[in-house]
Amino acid sequence: MTRNPATPLPPPKARRSLRENAALTRDQLAARVGVTRAAVREWESGRSTPRGRKREAYARLLNTLADEAAARRPEPEAVPGRKAAPTPAPDPTADQGARHDRTPASVPVLVAVGAGAERTAPDRAPAPAGGAAPPAGPAAAAGEHPALTPAQAFDALYEFAAPALVRQAYLLTGRRELARESVERAFQLAWEHWPEVARDRDPAGWVRAAAYEYALSPWHRFRPRHRQPEPPPADPADRTLLNALLRLPAPHRRTLLLYDGVGLGLPETAAETEASTPAAANRLLHAREALAGQVPELADPQVLHRRLAELASVERLRASGTAEVRTGSERRARFWTRAAIAFTVALIGATALTLRTAPTRYEPPVPPGETVRGVPPRVAQGPLSDEERELREKLRDQVQDGPQRLVPEPG
Repeated sequence: MTRNPATPLPPPKARRSLRENAALTRDQLAARVGVTRAAVREWESGRSTPRGRKREAYARLLNTLADEAAARRPEPEAVPGRKAAPTPAPDPTADQGARHDRTPASVPVLVAVGAGAERTAPDRAPAPAGGAAPPAGPAAAAGEHPALTPAQAFDALYEFAAPALVRQAYLLTGRRELARESVERAFQLAWEHWPEVARDRDPAGWVRAAAYEYALSPWHRFRPRHRQPEPPPADPADRTLLNALLRLPAPHRRTLLLYDGVGLGLPETAAETEASTPAAANRLLHAREALAGQVPELADPQVLHRRLAELASVERLRASGTAEVRTGSERRARFWTRAAIAFTVALIGATALTLRTAPTRYEPPVPPGETVRGVPPRVAQGPLSDEERELREKLRDQVQDGPQRLVPEPG
């Protein structure tokens, strides 16, 4: 008996995007498939996969939603300059127990690099290199986007993600210079590994993870300029919130910022922080409790997100230019390349010198000395006898040339 192959399903993130694009809540989609809202949440997070008749019904519904989204998308030839329509907001009752599914549009300060490809509008073509819109022109009007050079794609990603990343790094560290430096180092690393970053599903998320890792490095405490505190925010409420954030452990602070500030889901937050989903949930709960203990109004996630966005927007934080970041990355690459070449040349020279001066034949080592036994001890000189004293006096009285030569005489 031959078993029919399972109906293919899109990736978990695409399932959620299709549901949100159709303005359906999890309850509404669950009612149409005949399952519970918890099952839909598991399917969209990737923690479980439907099987059997539920899988077929779910796949048919997703195909219908995809066809409807394609039908709503305008043709490029008809309206080449039309802007993308805003994505309809989900029902607030869809996920009351966990969190808000989409960040409010009134506070977009921290959401510029929130979910990358998942937050692209349904009736707009995905932007190349992480969010930059293709240039308008005859090619765009004809539906064909011109290919970007690596430098242009990198510049588009930097202009899209850098401003929000600097604000996020400031909330992580409380230091303005360190925030800018973290983002610049992250983009320099991205430019060094650009083929890998360009093919990544979420280039902005790749850079965000690198910036967070550099900003939270414990080695910054040994730098002289980071030992002095920076001026706090002028507003007392902002100062209180920033101090409360900085008192949190670094993993809890990062989890709170990704979930309540950027707007990532719990599985995505756990994956970016390299933790399990239960561990990320525990960190989030502890961080919220700590903040609510100092500022009671922050117990509401909506208020917490709004206050984080306001705190990040108060400071005038600007990233460096794209050309400066690219040239800095290339300069660092040249420096380390030359350093590696110099080290290799020095190693080869030391090896050649060792081979030149090394002995060409075996020389046995000198054995250590051994103690000779059986030799009688040296006897010290005793007192002189009368005859010996007389002889000594006689020798002293003689001239320096010595005694006269004795000549035999006839007797």
